[in-house]
Parts: sequence; C-alpha cells; structure tokens
Amino acid sequence: MTAPYGVREALGDEDREACFAVRREVFVEEQGVPQEIEYDAYDATAVHVLAVGADGLPLGTGRLLHGADAVGKTGADASVGSLGRLAVAKAARGLGVGAALVRGIEDVARERGLSAVDLHAQTHALGFYERLGYVAYGPEFPDAGMPHRAMRRAL
Repeated sequence: MTAPYGVREALGDEDREACFAVRREVFVEEQGVPQEIEYDAYDATAVHVLAVGADGLPLGTGRLLHGADAVGKTGADASVGSLGRLAVAKAARGLGVGAALVRGIEDVARERGLSAVDLHAQTHALGFYERLGYVAYGPEFPDAGMPHRAMRRAL
C-alpha cells in the first residue's frame, strides 16, 4: 500500500500557489487572520514544504526561514531556523500530515546546516509540538490576535 500523501520541498510557482491556497483556507478563512498579514516578504526567500495527496491535491504546508530572515525570530542565532505557517487543510486533519510536514521542514533545516528549529505555536497546539520534541520557552505573547509561545527543538 502506498502512503495517502507525500511531503516535499515546494518547487516552482504551481507548488507555491498550492502552499498559499492551504494557508488561505486555514489562516484567513478558518481563523480570520487578515490576508495582508498572512503573506509577507519572507515568502520570497523561505523554503516552503508541501504535503500532497495521492490525487495531487495540496493537503498542508509549512515554511522554514533561515539565515538573516530567521535571526529576528530565533534570538539572533543564525544556526537556528524558524518554522512557521504550518497549516493542514481541514479534510486532511488526523492523518499525520502536520507531523510529516514538521519532519520535512526539519530535514530541510538539516540540509542547510542548521542546529535547531524554533517556532511560534498557537497555545492550543503546544501539545502537538511537544510530542514532536519541541520545548516551550519564554512568556505567552499575541500574534494575529491569538496567544502563542516560542518553542525550540535541537536537530
């Protein structure tokens, strides 16, 4: 039996549009994040990862900021990447897509020589990331009107 989906680095405009479509569904439509803050200048230089179903439909996405782009989010440590914009389409939840995306982003971070990955988790998702080896640090803070905590996992 083949896996119901695959995870890969997004390459080309079509893949990037698929990533943006999942983010629009999850963050803008479901969670009410204003579209003008969902997409930012980092999208141009981030590594985007895409989960695609066996039928070719996009199921989830996430991105990795690295180098100068990540420094403002990781406490100025250039060896740490910043995982963000992790989103799984409603129809694909419960299939392990989110965990597979996180592992895919970690693989991309390792390929780029990073020592750890940071992320800013919505507080309701802390348990999900803790199960994947991330540890929360610092105080809770608002982002797009929702409570978040910073988390890190060494690679």
